[in-house]
Order: sequence, then C-alpha cells, then structure tokens
Amino acid sequence: MWIRLWSHKTSYFFIAPFMLCFIAFIVVPVITAIGLSFTYYNAISAPAFIGWSNFQYLISQDLLFLKYALPNTFKFAVIVGPGGYVAAFALAWLISLLNSRLRKWIALAMYTPSLTVGIAMTIIWLPMLSGDRIGYLNSFLLNQGLIDIPKLWVTDPKLLMNSMIAVTLWSSMGVGFLAMLAGILNVDPTLYEAGKIDGIRSRLQEVWYITIPSMKPQMLFGAVMAIVTTFKTGAIGVELSGKNPTPEYSGHLIVNHINDYGFVRFEMGYAAAISVFLLVLMYASNKLSWRLFGSKEE
Repeated sequence: MWIRLWSHKTSYFFIAPFMLCFIAFIVVPVITAIGLSFTYYNAISAPAFIGWSNFQYLISQDLLFLKYALPNTFKFAVIVGPGGYVAAFALAWLISLLNSRLRKWIALAMYTPSLTVGIAMTIIWLPMLSGDRIGYLNSFLLNQGLIDIPKLWVTDPKLLMNSMIAVTLWSSMGVGFLAMLAGILNVDPTLYEAGKIDGIRSRLQEVWYITIPSMKPQMLFGAVMAIVTTFKTGAIGVELSGKNPTPEYSGHLIVNHINDYGFVRFEMGYAAAISVFLLVLMYASNKLSWRLFGSKEE
C-alpha cells in the first residue's frame, strides 16, 4: 500500500491544500459540534457530559424554537428555496436566448446582488422598505391609492417575513444561477434539431424534454446551493428590522437561535445541539435533491 501511495505522491501533493482546509474547517468543526451537543458547556468551565438532554429539551421544551424558529425557518425555506431555484433557472434560460455580448452584461447584473448584499441592503432595500411616507414602496403605493397609511414593512411582525423573503429572492442569483446558465449554454444544439424532428413544437417542450434532462449536474448543484443558502440565512431579519431579536420573533430563524444561545447566552453545548439539528435538516434536503437530479454515476 505504501508503495502505491508513494507512486502517486504528486497527485496527493496537489490535493493536500484542499484536504487540509477541508479537514480543518469542515471535518473538525462538525465532529466538535457533535461532541459538544452532548455536553453542558458555557465556554468557561470544562464541558460536562449530559447525554441526550440538549436534544430532548430542543424538541420538547424549547418553546422559542418550536413556536418561532422552526416554523419560520420552514416557511422561509419552502418559499425562498424552490422560489429562488425556479427564478434562477428561468432567468438563466431567458438570458441564454440573448446574443453573447448582451448576455454577459445581463448575467453580471443578475449575479452582482449576491456579492454585494450588504451594500444593496443599505442603499436599496432599507430606503425602499422604510416605514414612513418617503419610503420608496410606501410612497409609490400611496400615490397610486393602493394604501391609505404607510406600512411598517420591516417592523410589523405580520409583514417582516414577507420582506425577508422578497429581499432573499432578489439576492439569490449566486453561483447556482451561473451554473445553470453554463449548463443551458452547453446543451448540444443537435438535440434541439432532433427534438423538432421527433415532434417538439414549443419552447416549453424543449425545456422540459431536452434542456433539463441534459443539464442534471448543474440542476443538482443549483439545488444544493439553494438549500445551503436558505438554511444558513439568519441575519437578514435583524438587518432589515434593526432589532435583535426581531419584532415578536417574527423573523427568528434557526440560525438566529444558534447565535442567541451560542454568543449571547454562552450555552455552547445547547447551541451545538441546535447546529447538529440544522445539519441533519440540510443533509435530508440534499439527499432529496440527489434523488431528484442525481444519477448513479454522480
């Protein structure tokens, strides 16, 4: 075995940087979080083993988690995950129909929001969703006679989640969007010609029977990125409302719950248990994506 390893030493040398980073920043933290989830740890004294107590409290007694964090996260994920995924594919397909010069500039314009969320939040979304009459959205709706009084888009508990969803959908055109665009552009043109001979008569049929089956790897990658981005989102509600916790916990997500227990209450063991729960949710969602878009070869 050692002879075989030594014969491929150049290959191992090239993958060593990735493996070291993967082990240091993924494997070790995950194993540490799993270990701490079975302990009481306040970041000062040594961890004390308490078995399944953290998980029992999480799923049976933590009313803040059961009443707000978990339902809010599922609502947010169900709308933003599939919604952002479908929007990314639809925009990628529409952009692919343009000429190459125009296509690259529009693709850049759609991708940029995912890189500059903080800047866009300050100069676009906060002024737009301001709760007074000079807020862009309120001003427009008042002028059109659609509302009588300004809406508190980011401080009203009934409206905050909708604002979070809208902002996140707008900023969801990230690497998944680029992967889908690349997949669409790389579909063999002869497949479309063969499809017309076989009876395909519309763009919708082309997309359903040719485009999507031909770019399953990119669809899978986009689905995984949408899931990860959706479940790890937490700061958006705090940034919009300017309050932590959000008004009546209306924008309280699982990530906010982890930050609350980990960095405010310093109950690191319980925060680790919530993190493990979130990891299991993400893993289950990714397995569903593999069943939908994966293949035996992948």
